[in-house]
This record gives sequence, C-alpha cells and structure tokens, in this order.
Amino acid sequence: MSVELGYTPLAQIPEIHSRLLSTFKSGITRPLAYRRKQLLQLARLVQENVTAIEDAELHDLGKPRQEVVMVELGTIVQACLYAAERLEEWNKPEKPTVEEWRSSWDTTVYKEPKGVALIISPWNYPIVLALDPLVGAIAAGCPVVLKPSEITPACSSVLINLVQKYLDPAAYVVVNGSVNETTALLNLRWDHIFFTGGTKIGKIVAAAAAKFVTPLTLELGGKSPVIVDPICDIELAAKRVLFGKIQNAGQLCVSPDYVLVPKSVAKEFKEALKKAYEQFWPSGNPLDTEYKWGKIVSVTHYKRITALLERTKGRVILGGRTEGDRRIAPTVIEGVGIDDSLMEEENFGPVLPILEVENVDEAIRLVGSRPTPLVIYLFTDSEDTKQKVFEGTRSGTICMNDTISQLSVYEMPFGGQGDSGYGAYLGKGTFDVFTHRRSFIHVPKEIEPHLAFRYPPYTADSYKVVLGSVNVKIPDA
Repeated sequence: MSVELGYTPLAQIPEIHSRLLSTFKSGITRPLAYRRKQLLQLARLVQENVTAIEDAELHDLGKPRQEVVMVELGTIVQACLYAAERLEEWNKPEKPTVEEWRSSWDTTVYKEPKGVALIISPWNYPIVLALDPLVGAIAAGCPVVLKPSEITPACSSVLINLVQKYLDPAAYVVVNGSVNETTALLNLRWDHIFFTGGTKIGKIVAAAAAKFVTPLTLELGGKSPVIVDPICDIELAAKRVLFGKIQNAGQLCVSPDYVLVPKSVAKEFKEALKKAYEQFWPSGNPLDTEYKWGKIVSVTHYKRITALLERTKGRVILGGRTEGDRRIAPTVIEGVGIDDSLMEEENFGPVLPILEVENVDEAIRLVGSRPTPLVIYLFTDSEDTKQKVFEGTRSGTICMNDTISQLSVYEMPFGGQGDSGYGAYLGKGTFDVFTHRRSFIHVPKEIEPHLAFRYPPYTADSYKVVLGSVNVKIPDA
C-alpha cells in the first residue's frame, strides 16, 4: 500500500493552530448537534474503512486483522455511539447542594470546552490511541490537532486521509511529521495536551506544557507486574497471562511485563504456560502461522529487545525464535532475578520473564519497591490477598484474574500514577479530560442586610459573627 505522504510543512503548523483557534472562538463546535454529528461521522470513518485500516496496521506492525478489530476498531465505534447518546447528560449543568444561607445564590457548575487541544498518539496502537481521546475532545466541544507517530507511516496516512474526509476540517486536523513537527506544535499554546507514549518523551511534553501552564494528560507505561497467588486457578492464570503478553507482539503499555510466582506453584504455572502455548500455536512456532506473528515496529526496537535477551541470565523455556529483523516469537524466560537485564526497563516486546519468590508477601514487597506501574495483574481467589496487594502497592489500576480487560471497561477512568503518568480517561472520563467545570453564583441584592457584618469598620460585634464559623462543635472521633 502507498504511504508516500509528506510531512506537514513547518510553516503551516502555526497557521493550522490559528485556524482552529478561530474556529473555537466562533462557537461552531459548541452546539451539541454539531458534536453529535462529528461523533457519528467518526464512527462511520471506522466502520466504512475497516479493510483500509487493517491493511495499514498489517503494513506497519504485522498485526492480525482480528486484533485490529477486537482491540481498536470496535472500541472506537462503541465509544462514539456511547458519547453521542450521552451528550445531553454529560453537558447538563450541575446544581450542587449548598448550605441553607446560600440556597438563593443559583449555585451552578457549567461544562465548557477547554479550547483547542493537541493529541499526540503513539505507534503501538496507532488508531485507537489517536481516536479514543478524539472522541472525548469532540464530545466536549474542543477543536483538535492530532499528531500520530511517524514510526507507523501507513496508519498516519490513513488517519490524514480519513479525518479530512469525514470530519469538519475547520475543527479537526492531522499533522504528519517527526521530531521537528512535534517540536513546532509544542512551541504553541494549547488549552489541553493529551500525550500517550514513553516516559522519556512524556517529560519533554510536560516541560513544554509547563511553559504555558497548559493542562496535560500523560498516559505512559512502565513494568506492569503479574502476581500469582497459589490460591487461584493456575491453568487459567497462565492462559490469560500469555494472551495478554501476545497482544501486538507485547508492544502494549499494559502488557504483562513480568510474573512473580511463589516457588510452591512455579513449576505448575510454567507447565500451564506450555499448555497454553501449544493451544495457541499447535505447530509450536508462532512464526509459522498463516497470518505470521506480529512485527516489532522497527529494526531499532528489534535490536533493543534481542540485546535484552542476549544479556539475560535466565533460560528460555518457550519460544525464543526470531525471523528476519522484525519478528520475535513469544518468549518465556525462567530463572530471572530482580537485577536481570529483563528487569531494567519496560520490555515492550513478546518477552515474559518469570521471577520465583517465596510467597505473595515477597511479591508485594518487590512491586512496592519499584516505580509505580500502570497496572498490577493479580491472580487470586483470596479476598485477603486482594486487600494485601491494595494496601502494599501503588498502581494506576489493579486487574484481578485477567489481563488487559481493564481497557474494555469504559464506565470507569483508566490512567497512571506517578511514573506511569497522570490523568485518566475512557468513556465519560475522556469527556471530562477536555471539559472545564466552570462554576457560577449569583448573589442576590436582597440578602445585603445579612452581609452587613463583613464591611469595615470592623467591630467587636462583627468579629463575634465571623468567629462563629470557627467556634463550632467538633464531634468526637
């Protein structure tokens, strides 16, 4: 397929920003009817171009068509319809309950679009991680510049062509480019920046946002651990861990990064992994399958992963084969220590290290001593173990007895904490990201006699009135 689409000229970037700012100031994006139309158009963009999007992801990432539809395309269509159906509910002003003496003030919280937003999306899920934030921005009434990754050029090309065809070009624009183009975008003032990617670039984006005191959502990653409790269905745990690891060849910010399993069930867990591996690939080699195993996104990333494998002190018990310069079979490594090469950074590939621990308590201590992950995966049937993990660790999310399913629950926010980012989205959470809650009161003139105490000259009587707010009864603990 053709991916020969040039980068956006640098001189056009300030012009695009200015045009979208004019669009926002004109009020075009504010009416709910406009937002609903754009949301439904975005749903049609996906629905009517499934094959083209699949082809682009196959070109860039070798991603199986089923994974594209299951994880990316269905998600976007459903998100658009979910938001379109709830626009009135989400945008309805709120009337907070206030104390009786302020009950006549018409206290209201209005939902207003923040303004012109910048969405910088990554290469690993190039469609859903670009369009999912866009759903919330549209629902909130914000014009958007979308900057996809240059590492997946076919997907970027598809986004450019389809966005300008289906959405209002006065409000939604895709900027194509690399470092220079992204830098030019970050040199401009935005009303919100939404970035998904690695910590290194995230820090650069955060520094750029800070120059203009721009609100920012950072969706990063980190080493998301799996804790296996002996009190669980070991065979099911292994199957679900392996399934989570193989999505997009392990190139997923919430991919199970490593497994902490007590020695008492380590052998059983590894045997269960082998059984699941054989179920998934009866030939024993994912590289021989009809659709071919997904690609590592670039030769550079391939070399990074293979270098980690070359330096590990662990032993390969499953997989390990490579093909060409961009394919690595799902690989499971046993005998890995906390100081191993595979524990230095997020693996972000089809490599699953297994670390044996004495018990779940040791696993909790290890996780708690490391940077805060985006998600902790816990396999247990014990409520006590669940509570121990909650109390002994920090993470963006905890997913119990499965992997990656937290991404499908759009009724609750998803996001990181600390090293794994800040801010959260999905469903209404994405609308909230791009919405300013603008508070309003109207203090009626009729209550002026009740406000006489606040004006100078201050007196002993007026002091006694204000001191009443301090001298209230404090209940016993």
